[in-house]
Amino acid sequence: MPARAVAAAAVSAAALSMFAVPLAANATAAPGHRARSQVVVAPHGSDSAAGTPAHPMRTVRAAVNRLGAGGGTVLLRGGAYHQRVRLIHKHDITLRPYRREHPTLSGAGMSPPPGLTALVEIADSTHITVRGLDLADYRTRKLNHVPAGVYVHGHDQGVHILRNHVHDLGNDNNTLGSFDINAHGIAAYGDNPHRAIRDLVIAGNRVDNLHLGASESVVVNGNVDGWAIVDNHIHDNDNIGIDAIGFEPTLTGKYRYTQANRARHGLIARNVVRRIRSRGNPAYWEGGSWCNCADGIYVDGGTHIRIRHNHVTDSDIGIEVAAENPRGAADHVRVVRNRVSGSLFTGITTGGYCNGAKGCGGVRTGRSFDNVFRGNRLRDNNRADDGSPELLIQYYAWGNVFVHNTLIATNSGHVLYGTVPNDKVPAGKPANRSDDNVFRARGAGPGRMEFGWRGRTYVGARAYVRATGQDRHSTFRR
Repeated sequence: MPARAVAAAAVSAAALSMFAVPLAANATAAPGHRARSQVVVAPHGSDSAAGTPAHPMRTVRAAVNRLGAGGGTVLLRGGAYHQRVRLIHKHDITLRPYRREHPTLSGAGMSPPPGLTALVEIADSTHITVRGLDLADYRTRKLNHVPAGVYVHGHDQGVHILRNHVHDLGNDNNTLGSFDINAHGIAAYGDNPHRAIRDLVIAGNRVDNLHLGASESVVVNGNVDGWAIVDNHIHDNDNIGIDAIGFEPTLTGKYRYTQANRARHGLIARNVVRRIRSRGNPAYWEGGSWCNCADGIYVDGGTHIRIRHNHVTDSDIGIEVAAENPRGAADHVRVVRNRVSGSLFTGITTGGYCNGAKGCGGVRTGRSFDNVFRGNRLRDNNRADDGSPELLIQYYAWGNVFVHNTLIATNSGHVLYGTVPNDKVPAGKPANRSDDNVFRARGAGPGRMEFGWRGRTYVGARAYVRATGQDRHSTFRR
């Protein structure tokens, strides 16, 4: 929950084939699984009933137990279910609506216990699908109580969270500056050091109006290896939209700073992320003002991740590839053909955001290397108009490539690129490289554009290219 080896498993071919076309309306179970029995539940049912449409059961828990070891499908009739669903050591289970009815798992009136709990919890299970449900109103005001819509943990395989609406839940504590305020929309924590969560799919969901404190709307954290977050609509939340995290104490002791404790081999694609802003979030009250530091999409210590064809608008930061832990890194991330606009701060940023200097309060953050930023379109970012750039390179960033992007600055400083002061590539590390981009600045020609590179600022495209050797084949337009 942040304040701000290649030959591992990937998402199965069967799972990835789902993303070539929109998710089928009649997809009811994990790929390759066919439910052998069905049980119907309804808010007015009885757990002693037959579990048919005419004689439904009442609780999802009892219905799952009725299915037994062979698995099957629980069909929820429309209405509100004031119950939490826990699928622990379960296999081949699908939860979905009965026909086109609209069931809601509601946390209204519940008191979330300490720790991370959810309306739907899945742990140490295989081939679980949760589709088409409404999850709402699971709230608390207590510190260190972490409500969530969906919580996946342990060592799961083939968990698919599809077409749900997770909304209006979270932690409403108002202690200014406290990182003990947390909540999630959909969270996957790989907390088993020996067995990863694999073949995880989070697709087609709507996740909105969440109070998250120091946590995230949709997150994969720790030992999650082979996953996809695609075609979701995430909006109007007060912290990070999508996050892929490594090096937090999801795994502890000797496992914390290993490759096992990193979200990896993942895909973040075709999501729409809007209005992700931390202003008003009490966890981000810093030094008498709000920190506008919520990312639409964030890789914090993840590795081997593809971020492509997403649309991120009107957030604090569009896309960030970084590592908050000083012993961590974000590497081998490909950020390709995304559209980012309307950010308060910057469109895309990479590298550690603090270097341990006095201006960072003595804090040092991690590294960013061997990442590729290609074919992205950044426009009309830095709505705060504080001189921040469309694309920002921060501390401890090297070997990153920025090519074939279009950057259109609309702030009054005409700032396209920016770097932090005293930015340096460590000795023996390859430099960052930028070329074949298109640069434009509203109301300014190439002679008035502003660029930052390696901690220095250049006014005018010609001065920038001559001094840095970067962007020799790029285009600079009025």
